[in-house]
Amino acid sequence: MAENFKKSYRFAYLSSLYITIVLTLALSVFLYIQSVLDPLFIVGFVLSCYVVCFIVIQYRVERFIYRRVRKIYDDIEMLDLETIEDTPVPVTTDMRTLIKEVEKFAKQRKTEIETLKIREAYRKEFMGNVSHELKTPLFTVQGYILTLLDGAMNDPAILDKYLNRANKGVERLIYIVNDLDMITKLEVGDLNLNYTSFDIVELVQSVFDLFEMKASKKNIALTFDMNYTEPIMVHADKERIQQVLSNLIVNSIKYGKEDGTTEVSIEDLIRNKTIIRVTDNGEGIAQAHIPRLFERFYRVDKSGSRKEGGSGLGLAIVKHIIEAHHERIYVESDYRVGSEFSFTLEKVKKFPVVDVGAKTT
Repeated sequence: MAENFKKSYRFAYLSSLYITIVLTLALSVFLYIQSVLDPLFIVGFVLSCYVVCFIVIQYRVERFIYRRVRKIYDDIEMLDLETIEDTPVPVTTDMRTLIKEVEKFAKQRKTEIETLKIREAYRKEFMGNVSHELKTPLFTVQGYILTLLDGAMNDPAILDKYLNRANKGVERLIYIVNDLDMITKLEVGDLNLNYTSFDIVELVQSVFDLFEMKASKKNIALTFDMNYTEPIMVHADKERIQQVLSNLIVNSIKYGKEDGTTEVSIEDLIRNKTIIRVTDNGEGIAQAHIPRLFERFYRVDKSGSRKEGGSGLGLAIVKHIIEAHHERIYVESDYRVGSEFSFTLEKVKKFPVVDVGAKTT
């Protein structure tokens, strides 16, 4: 509750002036008609009338503000956290100040309400996506188990086939849950990064080797843009950066075209930074989808994406891992032409090698 009371005399000053002028004119006319117009009397009347009006009006305004308008301040303070934490705003008799503060409060609350509506819509969409992603493998596993319980388990061939399919459904559930756990830790900052210095060229090559068989099914070539003969050392969490590269390269394979190419380039940037680009000549992404591309469970092609598998959290995890390194990630894409995802990393500084055995003269 606001305890301070800031007086403003502007209203009483002007109101008293107007009343005094009106009464003085009326009195002057009356005395003139009576032919007893006395200048000293008029001056005394003006002063006394102004003082009395000022005192009465100021007292009434203060009482009105204190009893009525103060409630507005109390309501604002109850909802305005910034005001509660700081020094309480004094109740003022200045209507302009009060109007400005109420308008400021209303504007802030409007912004907060709009933000809450956006978050509520996002929450509903997120919950719908989570339930959809989880129920699909759950119903699949349940269907296979019920079929086996209905008697199919007596056939060894069907038993083996259905158990394997149910196991794949469980593995997909575990994959989704692990990704949800990962992104939750990243968002709350609960995932510690183990910074080391490593060769990013070697790491990219190891990811190429890991997904070589997957790429060969669509005859997609995994390649560098050039022959890197020297190591390029970066400072980051090697395991997490491998996860970033894996997600980006797997996506390029999933949505790449037959006989296509996934190319990785590594370039130097200013301020001791390196940028890693993952480029493909696949389907590409329409510009309307790019702003939401890193949202959880957001899919450009919902039917096609689910056929390809995955949790729908890959790019969201990539974004959070890069931001946890205090780096940036970018995406450029032309529909039906291809896409390029790029991210920056801190490059390890090279120090000049000093030959200890060299003699100086």
